Amino acid sequence: MAESMNGLKRSHRCGELSLSNVGETVTVMGWVAKQRNKGGIIFVDLRDRSGILQVIFEESDAGAEGFAKAEKLRSEYVVAVVGKVEKRAGAVNENLATGEIEVRASQVRILSEALTPPFPIEEESKTKEELRLKYRYLDLRRPDLQSKIILRSKITMAIRKFMSEEGFLEIETPMLTKSTPEGARDYLVPSRVHPGNFYALPQSPQIFKQLLMCSGYDRYFQIARCFRDEDLRADRQPEFTQVDMELSFVDVDDVIAVNERLLKFICKDAIGLDVQLPIARMTWQEAMDRFGSDKPDTRFGMELVDVSKTVAGCGFGVFTSALENGGSVRGINAKGQAEMPRKKIDALVEFAKGYGAKGLAYLCVLPDGSYKSSFAKFMTEEQLKALVEAMDAEPGDLLLFAADKNSVVWNVLGGLRLELGRQLNLIDNSKFNFLWITEFPLFEWSEEENRYMAMHHPFTMPMEEDLAMLETEPGKVRAKAYDIVLNGTELGGGSVRISDDKIQERMFEALGFTKESAYERFGFLLDAFKYGVPPHAGLAYGLDRLVMLLTGADSIREVIAFPKVKDASCLMTEAPNVVDQKQLDELGISINPIEEKE
Repeated sequence: MAESMNGLKRSHRCGELSLSNVGETVTVMGWVAKQRNKGGIIFVDLRDRSGILQVIFEESDAGAEGFAKAEKLRSEYVVAVVGKVEKRAGAVNENLATGEIEVRASQVRILSEALTPPFPIEEESKTKEELRLKYRYLDLRRPDLQSKIILRSKITMAIRKFMSEEGFLEIETPMLTKSTPEGARDYLVPSRVHPGNFYALPQSPQIFKQLLMCSGYDRYFQIARCFRDEDLRADRQPEFTQVDMELSFVDVDDVIAVNERLLKFICKDAIGLDVQLPIARMTWQEAMDRFGSDKPDTRFGMELVDVSKTVAGCGFGVFTSALENGGSVRGINAKGQAEMPRKKIDALVEFAKGYGAKGLAYLCVLPDGSYKSSFAKFMTEEQLKALVEAMDAEPGDLLLFAADKNSVVWNVLGGLRLELGRQLNLIDNSKFNFLWITEFPLFEWSEEENRYMAMHHPFTMPMEEDLAMLETEPGKVRAKAYDIVLNGTELGGGSVRISDDKIQERMFEALGFTKESAYERFGFLLDAFKYGVPPHAGLAYGLDRLVMLLTGADSIREVIAFPKVKDASCLMTEAPNVVDQKQLDELGISINPIEEKE
């Protein structure tokens, strides 16, 4: 039967005790991680968020009643223990921060009994994630998961401290706002008092933070909850947290400078990492040409090589037809992999097809200098030799080629490069390689919509020197946009915003908006700009991703207290779920069953 604390006060957390406390009488409280009964002595590992502490019970100290209670203790019982801190009589446990001491109990109270948990509460759990997420409140007791959640709190506090000292104001923006269907799908919220009308949950505070710049607040930031109703990938969440900011009277270099200082401060404060400034920069075009990705992992080489000129006019139709259609031929060099089994090469071909390739051409430079290739018969010895030289290949190397339009080639070889990096253990996981990607294209062509779409959003400022091409060659216009990348993951992105209404009108026209449709969606922002708008720019980080990378977690689910799974559902609360008919009636909503597609 559970006892009350009855005036008992905790003096220390479990992990806070050390040799300096030897001889003190302390009161600790927590969960029983393990109980070991050795006859006349009982050992209990007591756990709270600070760590694990060994408590020993002997009848001579705890009394018959206390010893009897200790015998009853089971995993996850909640207890309060009063006892004296002693230096360990047995071997020191070097795996514990408290491994040099133990508490000899004189009193114990069982504050709560517990059922046997459905899985062991232990570090590096082998339990299936679905079961752990169903019982997330138990999963969150695991020390390795707790340390990540605690570090997330520490990082968030460090951000607030830094931003405050840099003159930023923390201002909250609305959760219930207007739907602007440009980008990902909104989560919609029906209005009871405005029948047939809906709010949208924010995908980002973008428009509001720009309005705050119009309102003269100069530097804003927010730890903002955001929502996107997307078809989820394994590591995406329908609700996520942004570190959001906007600054007035700045340009690209100003935003980058303050964010470099922020990253240096966070990394030093959170994990003791000393980030060297300035962080390297690379244009979007260079990143795509060298790595096939706008978020390149620069911890290893194996860069893409454009061999289009080398293979022009060769006899291999796959290469020449790609070039004739305005595409390119590029390759990567897997050093020392010439004798990779054919089965493995075929698996890489199938992998490449998943990224849009029709196939993958390969050439092995064998140790004796001869070639084994999927296309050698279509090329002369001189052409093959020139290709090998262009790829800087040596005997023992495996060369892999993709030929198609640039976007496909980049996608295929960028993905293949990362896969080979993982397979061949080329990635140094101890490195933290930060990188700025700049000068993104302003637009990207959408085959689905058959028009240009904003690569970032419609308020992104074009590079001044490219403004003349806005109407004539929109595909060549670069944006004053920038992303911060860490180890091949985009941490955040931002841009200088358009503050000139004439340029904004031209931007809307390029995106296919009429003046009327632009005002229907963004009229309040455009009207605000008529009353004096400062030049402004901003950036937003994915806090979940940042914490994931700094803690070495495998997934953002490990750094979110209560995450959703891949289909955007919560296994613990069983959300989303049906609601009462009365609630639907109040909102004027009827449910039309949707036939599931085969």
